[in-house]
Amino acid sequence: YVISGIMMQRVREVVVFIFLTLFSKAVSSISTKPAAYSSVAVEGGGCCLSWRMAVEANNIRAWRTVPTQCLRHIEIYMIGGQYERDLNLIVDHIITYIQAIVVSHDGFDAWILDVDDTCISNILYYRGKRYGCDPYDPNGFKTWALKGGCPAIPAVLRLFNKLVESGFKVFLVTGRDQETLGQATLDNLHNEGFIGYEQLILRSVDHKGQGAVVYKSDIRKQLEGQGYRIWGNVGDQWSDLQGDCTGNRTFKLPNPMYFVP
Repeated sequence: YVISGIMMQRVREVVVFIFLTLFSKAVSSISTKPAAYSSVAVEGGGCCLSWRMAVEANNIRAWRTVPTQCLRHIEIYMIGGQYERDLNLIVDHIITYIQAIVVSHDGFDAWILDVDDTCISNILYYRGKRYGCDPYDPNGFKTWALKGGCPAIPAVLRLFNKLVESGFKVFLVTGRDQETLGQATLDNLHNEGFIGYEQLILRSVDHKGQGAVVYKSDIRKQLEGQGYRIWGNVGDQWSDLQGDCTGNRTFKLPNPMYFVP
């Protein structure tokens, strides 16, 4: 009877162990499957995160519009706080790089900053374009830019002020048309606190019709020809940072709303 009792006890222990093992697997399956499903199902969440990462890594190129199923994902990213956190992290790293540079007294240490969605933001405009789900509208953007109401991007304004205070010559280089948008852009930048840069360079008739890479490469080449040392180049488009004379370092800011070739 003693032996029988011991055997029964062991049988019960084995049964309990098997039950707990099966129960644990069942709970694990229940708790993980809905999460994996919801990340894809809610407004294309998982797929859209992958799309945005591929865009920022320049693995997806020449795209014309944001996928419509990603509208909510891009909206949340741009206005929900993550976009600002990403910008601040990048700018913090740029400032760390700046602090290691010994600025010369000859006045030829330079930085280049793009303008649209680098210095000043077009989020308010693109909200009306479904954050890039609608095709690019050149006339609509021109009307918007002429109003001069683009707010400064705080993280980049912080970077800009650090560059000026550190003694760098800052060149703002934009693809905006000089003839039609020059004064509006100048006033917009001034009103938003971008004061003290060396020069605002807009697209002149000499560069009309050129792609951004060709146009901005030529501008940088001209600056280097004048003796400037380009320590850094900051932009929200890969075309701001590619081509010739890109500088000692380039820094890409996030922008999943549009692509400029």
